[in-house]
Amino acid sequence: MKFNEEVFDSFPVLETERLILREITPGDVREIFAIRSSEEAMKYFGHNVYTSLTEADDMINAIVNGFKNKEGIRWGITLKGSEKLIGSGGPWRLLKEHLRCEIGYDLLPQYWKKGIMTEALREIIKFCFDKMNMHSIEANVDPDNIASVKLLEKLGFEKEGHLKESFYFNDVFTDTGIYSLIRK
Repeated sequence: MKFNEEVFDSFPVLETERLILREITPGDVREIFAIRSSEEAMKYFGHNVYTSLTEADDMINAIVNGFKNKEGIRWGITLKGSEKLIGSGGPWRLLKEHLRCEIGYDLLPQYWKKGIMTEALREIIKFCFDKMNMHSIEANVDPDNIASVKLLEKLGFEKEGHLKESFYFNDVFTDTGIYSLIRK
């Protein structure tokens, strides 16, 4: 088995029943800022909320460059019929030689508990396995983020480990739960 580099030839657009997962562009700066400046949305991310559009613009540039450099893919999540970005997600920290990646995601709080992230991640996971040829997907989550833990478990991820006080932010050490999904 080998990692499929062709996924980086052009940005892949994914579609689900209710969603379009598309490329994130500089025009999404306000939506990225809305997510990343939300205390509620960023509670378990382990870094400060954004305070300027420049930070959101820097994130977009990092996403664009990550794709261009074949380091990861992060889709903008939109509802069908709307271009407005409501969240994002995708694989990063690609270990191509081991066919393993880490997945990350975020969503505006007003869209929580509607099955949107479940729907988006199912399609992203399918892409990782079927198109990228990944063997396993990892997710690192703050164990206090119960909603994210339940989401991962619902999608078939299993807890592989628990790192005590492995993350330092705002003068506090927090634990990390490590979850994995193996290709069946």
